[in-house]
Amino acid sequence: MTATDALETRLRHGLRNQWFAVLPSSHVTTTPTSIYRCGFRIVLWRDHLGRAYALEDHCPHRGAPLSQGTPMGDKIACPYHGVQVDADGVAVKVPGSPGCRLEGMRATRSFPLQERAGAIFLFVGENNDTPPTELRLPEEFSDPDYSSFLCYTEWGGDYRYVIDNVMDPMHGTFLHHHSHSMSEGDSIANFRIVETDHGFVFEKDAQRGVNFDWTEFLDLGSMWLKLEIPYPKTGGPGGNFMIMGTYTPMQDGWSGVFHWRLRKVTGWQRDAWRFLYRNRLEARHWHVLEQDRVLIEDYEPGANQREILYQHDAGLVRLRRYLKQKAEQQLEACANG
Repeated sequence: MTATDALETRLRHGLRNQWFAVLPSSHVTTTPTSIYRCGFRIVLWRDHLGRAYALEDHCPHRGAPLSQGTPMGDKIACPYHGVQVDADGVAVKVPGSPGCRLEGMRATRSFPLQERAGAIFLFVGENNDTPPTELRLPEEFSDPDYSSFLCYTEWGGDYRYVIDNVMDPMHGTFLHHHSHSMSEGDSIANFRIVETDHGFVFEKDAQRGVNFDWTEFLDLGSMWLKLEIPYPKTGGPGGNFMIMGTYTPMQDGWSGVFHWRLRKVTGWQRDAWRFLYRNRLEARHWHVLEQDRVLIEDYEPGANQREILYQHDAGLVRLRRYLKQKAEQQLEACANG
């Protein structure tokens, strides 16, 4: 594999030594679930106490999918020959050949797992024995003044197109101009980049609180894009409508899309907003997301290889460069042992 191919593979599958949201918590039950994320096929399940586990969906004996097997607490038994693999990826029992060399081997990849904000996060290390970093979420998730809903979907497009879309405040004025909250503001704007401790803000110069005016990128060991949309009075009480997003590569050409919708509301206003959101606003927001999905899924293969970018694209260029440099550093570290 050439260096160029290795770099593209790393970017397509996602960086290593990062936490990725992989599913809403409610999607993982005592029945094993098989998913593709970050270049791996992964099985997730819960024990009878509700604790979740994640392994590569691959039996170390003959490669059968463990997801077709039987959960046994913190272990799962392969359906093919009954090999039991524990949550650390160790083959703890081989019923057909007790004491064979497979028993005791850590031969299946395991994934450190945490549940936060209603989602399952997995740490995808460079290697199976890479220790996980601390999982840090944006501060709004731990602020009791914020109330949030998780909206999860899967799109038929490269996750990098989803990132480009969110790192593009200008598209709201055009693609979403019929939205209840994105029809305001100037259709001509200059942009600037403001560096922060954990990333940068890409914002319209001299326009705040009007439309989709800015996006912030944060790398906290998990990667996030944050934006705000000013709400009309019909949107109910509370502050601006905040969207916190993180995006995860699935199998090639598919993306896991996580958007948390947040508002800074307390007391009776929180109850009023949550009721209004569920009964009226959520459908509007899915309508806006559908406009993005339809556009991204209709991109031709390699469309981003024939771009002619201009000033409005400075944010996504900055973020692409950041991801590329981080991928190059990781590959260089691997090459140097």
